[in-house]
Amino acid sequence: MKKYFFVFFSVLCFILLFFSCKKDSEIVVDNNDSPYYGGIPKVILQNYINRLFIDLIGREALDAEMIAEENTFRENNISISSREKLITKLQTDTAYVFGDSSYKHAYFNRFYELCKARVLEAASNEYIMGEAGIAYYGAISDSLAGDSLHFALSKKNVRNYMLVIEAERAYRLDSIEIKDVFARMLNNGVYDQINMNTFNFLNSTFNDLFFRFPTTNEFNAGYPMIEYNTAEILFGKSAQDKGGYLSILVNSDEFYEGIIYWMYKNLLAREPSTQEVVDMMKSFFNDHDVKKVQLHIMRSDEYANFK
Repeated sequence: MKKYFFVFFSVLCFILLFFSCKKDSEIVVDNNDSPYYGGIPKVILQNYINRLFIDLIGREALDAEMIAEENTFRENNISISSREKLITKLQTDTAYVFGDSSYKHAYFNRFYELCKARVLEAASNEYIMGEAGIAYYGAISDSLAGDSLHFALSKKNVRNYMLVIEAERAYRLDSIEIKDVFARMLNNGVYDQINMNTFNFLNSTFNDLFFRFPTTNEFNAGYPMIEYNTAEILFGKSAQDKGGYLSILVNSDEFYEGIIYWMYKNLLAREPSTQEVVDMMKSFFNDHDVKKVQLHIMRSDEYANFK
């Protein structure tokens, strides 16, 4: 009896040891299953494609584009990488596209118009050019009258208008950054007309860039900078005129946080969480690449409405 018990016990131990070793050899990673998107309805997928086209280049996908992109998505299980590929193509592809010149050209034109909508009430380039023309003729009149002070101011106004017009091309050619685009759009007569007087200008620049109004200390530092050209300290930096004030704002951490907030509000109709801002700022504050912020948001199931 003892002999049989010993044999049974030995076999049992062997079985337990075998299965124990087999289990230890397996590596299990939680939540690592590749989601299955094959069941996403045709209309949902097409809505996602159209949304990408509209948000990035300002128009819906043409029939041929829709068919091609939908087939590509289906072939790749609507994977994150396939979404990234389409988003990047719409942002950067330079191949000729009838009516758009190229996707890249259409993308930067669309983004430029969105920037103007954010801070210039979507003023058209024709309107801005008209204002530049008025300032130009004012400069000629000042010159003929021998008024050198107003002549210099009028010339500066003309230049500021033209810098706004030229911002789209300069940004597309990567000769200026996003901070420069907004610095130009806040420093011209159109923005001054929308936000008349220094009090409104100061409050509006904070609200437009940071989605908040200045604190009392910030207001008290910024106001004399702009109104009286007095040297003051704002965000730990010194300036003594309107241009210097704007330079401080667009070079701040909060400016780039504001871009992230703007992208989330524009693309997802919600504010980002604190963690989302922190995660995005890890790279965005250094590379200043708005396209990456858009890519991060637009490849998500939330944006695509796949949830």
